[in-house]
Amino acid sequence: MKAIKNIIFDLGGVVYDIRYENVTEAIKRHGAKDLGTFYSKDYQTEEMDLFEKGLISVADYRNHIREITGLTLSDADVDDIVNAILIDIPKERVDLLLRLKRRYGVYLYSNTNQINYDCFTQRMKEKYGFDIFAECFHAAYFSHQMHLRKPSKEGFEIIMKEQGLSGDETVFIDDIEKNLEGARQAGLRGYHLSEGSIVDLFDADGNPCEALQNSH
Repeated sequence: MKAIKNIIFDLGGVVYDIRYENVTEAIKRHGAKDLGTFYSKDYQTEEMDLFEKGLISVADYRNHIREITGLTLSDADVDDIVNAILIDIPKERVDLLLRLKRRYGVYLYSNTNQINYDCFTQRMKEKYGFDIFAECFHAAYFSHQMHLRKPSKEGFEIIMKEQGLSGDETVFIDDIEKNLEGARQAGLRGYHLSEGSIVDLFDADGNPCEALQNSH
């Protein structure tokens, strides 16, 4: 097994703490009844898929939320619902990424949408005083800007080509196992972060733990 030279991180559930249930709770808080399975780690609507690919506008997605809730919601109300999933990036993870960037090629690949993107980029600038997506990663890729979302292998292939990455020296870390399928189809190694934090995957010198080093 070759040594790891590059690491591609997922964002939500890996770098950024999120909670899917917050979205449904926010909908109820604004006055809608239980919509059943609306948005979870394993399921999302077709409209959200399109929104995460940047194939429908913010205005159209806000109208979609109004339609399924049956509520008269302001743009700010809808954004409150959509952004309810976002929690925080702990400082220890930012510190880790900055350390790793001195040793590895460090990249980000996130399935996200314009509303979430606008929110978390602003929040993190306010919290840390700098753009962590520019400072912590050599490059950051977002599905709504690429018009591709995981687990499609095409997104990984674009990243590999643009950054000149060798698949056997590059590991992709995601908390959703099906997203690793596209990475592996593109020739990358994959690691499923099923529990714990990315901080637990490296020692103080940035050496990967055995499970990460042996990922395939």
